[in-house]
Amino acid sequence: MQANEDFKKLGKRFWANVRTISEAIGYTDRKTKNVRVYSFEDMIDAITKVDLAYTHIWKNDKPTELGKNLRRYFEFRAQVINNYVEPRLMDATRARKTFERLNEQLKPSSPIPMNKQRGKKKKPAYLTAIVNMIIENNIGDFDCDYDPKRLTTITRNNEPLRTLARRVDGCFPSCTNPIAIWEIKEYYHTTTFGSRVADGVYESLLDGLELEELRQNEKIHVQHLFIVDAHYTWWGMGKSYLCRMIDMIHMGYVDEVLFGYEVVERLPEIVKDWVKQLEMREK
Repeated sequence: MQANEDFKKLGKRFWANVRTISEAIGYTDRKTKNVRVYSFEDMIDAITKVDLAYTHIWKNDKPTELGKNLRRYFEFRAQVINNYVEPRLMDATRARKTFERLNEQLKPSSPIPMNKQRGKKKKPAYLTAIVNMIIENNIGDFDCDYDPKRLTTITRNNEPLRTLARRVDGCFPSCTNPIAIWEIKEYYHTTTFGSRVADGVYESLLDGLELEELRQNEKIHVQHLFIVDAHYTWWGMGKSYLCRMIDMIHMGYVDEVLFGYEVVERLPEIVKDWVKQLEMREK
């Protein structure tokens, strides 16, 4: 999923309000269990709850322009998560069937990664394997680092210009001057929403902040993908983090978030664009 153009470039003040309101009164409608849409009264209550002024949202008995934009964004965020994201999140059975179908169809040459579980839960890392297969099938003869063992570095004049703080899950074509990097978080066999799961979102936020600085100060853009799956984890226990992911896209900290089966629908076109960029770079 890419950002909706209506909600890009709204400024950090806008996102401060999105976060404050969401955190103050919660992300989920307790009755429907869906992501919540906030009314103007809800927004005023949220701001009041944390002892802050709300006249930037509601003034002279009517919403301000900022208030109207917040209302539109909250409607959009709820609609896209409830109606677009949720149906694409896969459980272990659906992910396994998708993996097996693609494995038979594409016959990848690269090894199939395994998850980090033990015993009966030890299975192929379905989402990672699907990502790897789709990339391999669309890059032709170009290289790809599917499992980087070092930090990502951007260079100038063959010298380090920026080096990211953490290792990512994949780089195309390599960890040095990549066109794209990605992080994958799949939790098909996780039964609790702990700090490890939450940290996955914040790790990608850190990457996004570093890439934003690179883009603003050096005019270098590295495409940043965040790829996640597991219906029970994200929809059943982590709707607030789905909201944070949608916020991250529109804040510019990640270029796209691919939710579950969206990898099959969208990733081939993304990879074909990488190839075009690399071909232009090498001319």
